[in-house]
Amino acid sequence: MEIRPYRPADCRQIARLFYSTVHTVCAKDYAPRQLNAWADGKTDLQGWNRSFLRHRTLVAEENGRIIGFGDITREGYLDRLYVHRSFQGRGVGTALCSRLEQFAAQAHRITTHASITARPFFLQRGYHTVRMQWVVRKGVVLNNYLMEKSTGFSKKPKV
Repeated sequence: MEIRPYRPADCRQIARLFYSTVHTVCAKDYAPRQLNAWADGKTDLQGWNRSFLRHRTLVAEENGRIIGFGDITREGYLDRLYVHRSFQGRGVGTALCSRLEQFAAQAHRITTHASITARPFFLQRGYHTVRMQWVVRKGVVLNNYLMEKSTGFSKKPKV
């Protein structure tokens, strides 16, 4: 597995991975109606590309195939982290998340909105649950968790 920076040519394949992952990996925790509201297969590729280019976005690739991706802001907001269903439990998410967290290491904390499915992964990485929340997507209610992790970085005051 190679982890590399995102390239705009990756966007379409990432959108397919996102849709597939949501509809398979998350299916045990969300109803079909919720999955369709979360990932309807009509990703705004231009919008995602702009977002990926503004954030630190990494792609995990194996034999030329994207098997995972994630993005984070310099301020420490971990926006997306998804791993292909066939590569779950193989350290792909861990490797991506570790590199993304390093990028934002000077932020006071890292925050994310974790799905029911992803919550145990983040708990194992030292995140704690701030609160459960209910979000509405396309008129459908889904729950997720606001989670955060301290980076241990503290800015020393100027004297």
